[in-house]
Amino acid sequence: MKNRPVKKSFKHVIFLLGGLVLPALLFGQLNVPSDLVSVAPQWSKTGTVRGESIKLALQVRISRGWHINSNQPLDEFLIPTEVNLQTPAGVAVGRIYYPDAELLDFDFSDSKVAVYEGTANLMTSVSVDEAYAAKTVDLQGTLTYQACNNTSCLPPQQVDFTASIPVVSGPDQAQEINTRLFSGFGSVRGAGPGATQDSQIAAWLNDKGFFLTLLLIFVGGLALNLTPCVYPLIPITVSYFGGQAKSDSVKSTFSLAVFYVLGMAITYSVLGTIAALTGQMLGAALQNPVVLGFIAVILVALAASMFGAFEIRIPQSLASIGGKSRQGVIGSLLMGLTVGIIAAPCIGPFVLSLLIFVGDLGNPWLGFLMFFVLSLGLGLPFLILGTFSGLLQKLPRSGQWMVWVRYIFGFILVGMAVYFLEPVLSATLYKALLAIDAFAGAIFLGVFTWKKTDTRAFKIVKPVVGLLFLVVGIWAVIPARAESEGIEWEHFSKEALHAAAQSGTPVIIDFAADWCIPCKELDKFTFSDPDVMNAAGDFTMLKADLTQNSAPEVQALKEEYDIRGVPTIVFIDGNGQEISQLRLSGFEPPEKFIQRMEKVSS
Repeated sequence: MKNRPVKKSFKHVIFLLGGLVLPALLFGQLNVPSDLVSVAPQWSKTGTVRGESIKLALQVRISRGWHINSNQPLDEFLIPTEVNLQTPAGVAVGRIYYPDAELLDFDFSDSKVAVYEGTANLMTSVSVDEAYAAKTVDLQGTLTYQACNNTSCLPPQQVDFTASIPVVSGPDQAQEINTRLFSGFGSVRGAGPGATQDSQIAAWLNDKGFFLTLLLIFVGGLALNLTPCVYPLIPITVSYFGGQAKSDSVKSTFSLAVFYVLGMAITYSVLGTIAALTGQMLGAALQNPVVLGFIAVILVALAASMFGAFEIRIPQSLASIGGKSRQGVIGSLLMGLTVGIIAAPCIGPFVLSLLIFVGDLGNPWLGFLMFFVLSLGLGLPFLILGTFSGLLQKLPRSGQWMVWVRYIFGFILVGMAVYFLEPVLSATLYKALLAIDAFAGAIFLGVFTWKKTDTRAFKIVKPVVGLLFLVVGIWAVIPARAESEGIEWEHFSKEALHAAAQSGTPVIIDFAADWCIPCKELDKFTFSDPDVMNAAGDFTMLKADLTQNSAPEVQALKEEYDIRGVPTIVFIDGNGQEISQLRLSGFEPPEKFIQRMEKVSS
């Protein structure tokens, strides 16, 4: 939502009240059609089956010459168009997707206004429990809106409607209808809250334009270098290019670094393209235990290379294709592909937002472009490292200190391999492996590599680094806080959700999985925070376990709530309706999470 200057917004409010709404109220002489706004529910099938979901479109029809504000007005004082649906026990309604607004000029505003005109199709899905006993599903709904024409605005109004559909015994008795209306439901989701409210990328595109959005994506790629998954890539880069550039000039090393970054770009651009083609978020796949195990193996292998077990080389069969120069190019490209894979599982909420956006958009070319730009931002530091790391070989006595630095990176890589395996390890085993790695690093780096022939600076640095590893090892073996010191989650169920709606209690649903790294971080840092725990007392706290990703009940739950990856946190108000703009994907610190909770309470 755009933030306008206070004076400007105040002027708009006065103008709207004094020049538009008050005349309509005082004189009542506006030529207002009796059916100014109406709602026509449309179903995707002639009947619904117990245990399955069905699509529902709410066609909001607006009389010619009038408009209503969008679900996300550009000014805070404007009344948004919103739908509330009341469901009987055993029936659940998914997120409501609002269409893209039209940005139009009107006499009462000196800037464009986001509105709906003509017919606006609001989309959602409806699920019926296996135990639902009634023969029909009857949804009672209310549309809240404010209508205006080019010169006058009416007070906010409501339209009540009913959406009913029979319950049939089998899928063969439910024929598909309105196929043209629902054909784009999967691809237009970016027009709804999933993009315009939840996605930072969509907000940038709407507010700042295409080219500035690409620039911001590039900056976001730069920021990804601060995430834990990217740390091990730094020693890999220094080590690899340090070996490649024994006699090369900066110019030739730069060309190798370009292909290294190009390999990273290919990894993420392919992710973006697949997300756009499939309409799905790939976070769950990237955090799959098999993928995490594969990455851990890569990290251990790279650590072994740091200890001198082998040297990273391109296979001879590929090297023979084009000689030494091409060997370096192909090797750099493959190394870039490798490090791109390593960083993928925890590349952060920003990339999660981008994946959701391009998946909703359904445009593979735009998905490729956005992720290519993201990769360039992520790869810029490595381009610089790769270009100038060869110069390290020319520093005085480089062999002595460079080998020792490689040992440091080797222990760090082993620690990162353990970090990636945390979701599939017990807490005791995870801490033990971290401690063993840290203590081994402390002894090896601080004691075994110490030599009388070391320089004075080296004799100081080695024990200090060894002491740092010792501190890490001690931290790893310190008992963690008891698991009881955290939010007491209730297992997700439709009954618990319905009971909360009946009592008017807001709900927070945590969609998580055992193999999800950011889920562990939420549990450890956010959900164990005393302030968050205290605020949770005003909510019904439900946790939905999506560990078994391929299970039918998990797939149904993901479809009903449009879950693209974990963690996903859903906030539901006391009326049982999701506040879609508060939906959270990824890790968030306690202070920001509390702000979301306060918005639900208010």
